[in-house]
Amino acid sequence: MKSGFIGIIGRPNVGKSTLMNSMLGEKIAITSAKPQTTLNRITGIYTDLEYEDGEGIQMIFLDTPGIHKPHNKLGTAINETAVNTLNGVDVIVLIVDGTQDFGRGDEAVLKLLQDVDCPCLLAINKTDIISPDDYLRLYKRYEETKIFDDIYGVSALKGDNIIMLRDRLAGYMSEGPMYYPEDIATNHPERFIVSEIIREKLMTYLKEEVPHGIFVEIESFEEAEDEKDITEIGAVIYCEKKSHKGIIIGKNGNKLKGVGKAARKDIERLIGGRVYLSLWVKVKENWRDSERIIRNWGYKDDC
Repeated sequence: MKSGFIGIIGRPNVGKSTLMNSMLGEKIAITSAKPQTTLNRITGIYTDLEYEDGEGIQMIFLDTPGIHKPHNKLGTAINETAVNTLNGVDVIVLIVDGTQDFGRGDEAVLKLLQDVDCPCLLAINKTDIISPDDYLRLYKRYEETKIFDDIYGVSALKGDNIIMLRDRLAGYMSEGPMYYPEDIATNHPERFIVSEIIREKLMTYLKEEVPHGIFVEIESFEEAEDEKDITEIGAVIYCEKKSHKGIIIGKNGNKLKGVGKAARKDIERLIGGRVYLSLWVKVKENWRDSERIIRNWGYKDDC
């Protein structure tokens, strides 16, 4: 068995979660067109027991929050989560948005990579919508840094060159244990994944109105005892201001109903059974600047 850990890093909204989902062949991390969709480090597990004539391989992908200039304690905490991932992995994949020009934020990320002691690969994303000239210009800019062992042009959304990149990453794995059972794709509990599904639907339904200070907490999770029963889930959506509460609920509760309906469908696919989902909205002012809340809600990375 070969195994190892792969850190996926990059700036916000470049396609890190979409890349990992594409690598795994199923959706583990939530995605959105909005920056800072990923707030925690998400673990995705790819296992192929038939790899290299039955030798087997397990690759553990760590999808990290986007590295950015923080404006509150939450921003600082999730930045630390991303930076901490640079330590203790076998290989790093930096993903960049091929439609965006190289800027100061990209320079800051490159400085972080200069001190790592593991191989680094670069994935230039969205090659399906950029011109060959734009890709080549970005390719040369990053090649000049001498940081990367290899550079790939990919489309995380369409799957272009994803298998090729995954095969390249497999070459960095070494003999080791199978860390997780072969039939799981993430080590996160169902409660966490359910909370992320609800948060994804909030971002989709609220569109430009979405307040980023949203946190979803699962208060109750009563699993069905057999196939005929219904799993009952109760979740609280926390926001920072009373005005945000009104936005989330919507006129006559229509937005919250839409979020609940869309989330319930995905949750039913996740658990393979019927779900009764109850949602409440509560205000917890300025929680993103509360060290205690950030730590209690799992955003503070202590590793």
